[in-house]
Amino acid sequence: MQFFLYRQAIKGHSGSVGGPRVSPSNTSTASSSSLISPSSHMGGFNPLQQKQRSFLTFGFGAGGSGPSRRESHVNVNVTPTSHDIGSDTPEIRKYKKRFNSEILCAALWGVNLLIGTENGLMLLDRSGQGKVYQLISRRRFQQMEVLEGQNILVTISGKKNRQQVERRNGWINVGDLQGAVHFKIVKYERIKFLVIALKDSIEIYAWAPKPYHKFMAFKAFGDLQHRPLLVDLTVEEGTRLKVIYGSADGFHAVDLDSASVYDVYLPKHVSMSQGPISPHCIVPLPNSNGMQLLLCYDNEGVYVNTYGKVSKNIVLQWGEMPTSVAFIGTGQIMGWGNKAIEIRSVESGHLDGVFMHKKAQRLKFLCERNDKVFFSSAKGGSSCQIYFMTLNKPGMANW
Repeated sequence: MQFFLYRQAIKGHSGSVGGPRVSPSNTSTASSSSLISPSSHMGGFNPLQQKQRSFLTFGFGAGGSGPSRRESHVNVNVTPTSHDIGSDTPEIRKYKKRFNSEILCAALWGVNLLIGTENGLMLLDRSGQGKVYQLISRRRFQQMEVLEGQNILVTISGKKNRQQVERRNGWINVGDLQGAVHFKIVKYERIKFLVIALKDSIEIYAWAPKPYHKFMAFKAFGDLQHRPLLVDLTVEEGTRLKVIYGSADGFHAVDLDSASVYDVYLPKHVSMSQGPISPHCIVPLPNSNGMQLLLCYDNEGVYVNTYGKVSKNIVLQWGEMPTSVAFIGTGQIMGWGNKAIEIRSVESGHLDGVFMHKKAQRLKFLCERNDKVFFSSAKGGSSCQIYFMTLNKPGMANW
């Protein structure tokens, strides 16, 4: 894993370090997709527009009885009229830029988007004409997150997946870490913790401000029975720190005070030797004092507390096996499948809406902030593209 001083990364870009402040919804940068309500717009809907790159949408409505996709039918138009754009329905936009290498990750810096690919790091200027600037080439970027207050970019990158910091004279390793799998940055009081999953261990670093201005080793837990694939950090009742991590066998916890490691949730089919799972995300539930979790894996999600006791007699069930699952700022959880994008309540698993693809395509979650969610298509043929969705708009609860 590596750390990259962000100001150094964009010194060749003509914009200021603070980043432009123009609205990211500038229509010159992305083609728009607006959800069209059947009751108010379908009468005047142009069938030619309907055939253009659109999504079919099912199941939106807060008053639905359960997580069924077949509740209503609406269309997402890629080329809406001015009246459509002004409606109170959510939007999907697709940037025109086509990327020749696979997009692996992204992070917002101001209004602009940093993009990590198989072959380098790029910056998408969302404030102007949607131009893309190459920052670093011939380097693989697997995961990234921006810490704007510290002016650094945290990444898993390079051939050996090292963690480093770029300080004017180049990359600096953080510890002697190689083979990083996943990381998570969590703020506790005034401290930023960096939790890193390695091949068979987990290491935790804490950000040390000036004069050090770097992440310093805090705790390490090695020789784990279950190899970590996904990590998070929860703060129980504002005092107790616990690492929660996912493996191919289930989900587990590490108590930072006692160093005890225990299982939080092991799916039954794993214990019956029916194969490994694919953990997607760990969500500490809002307003639970860090005690309640939603654990998503394969096409399911379960509600447990940090001690492994089932807290809700609910199983979140996706309509298909998602390729990505993410908790977003609207208090919802999204799943990206080959046939649909599902949006569900994080508290109940209730289906809030589904965006059905007109033809199957593999989509990958990249990043989110407030009501903006960014995702990309997989490289099909020669290129892939970036989409973003605006969710938190008036009337969304009544789709």
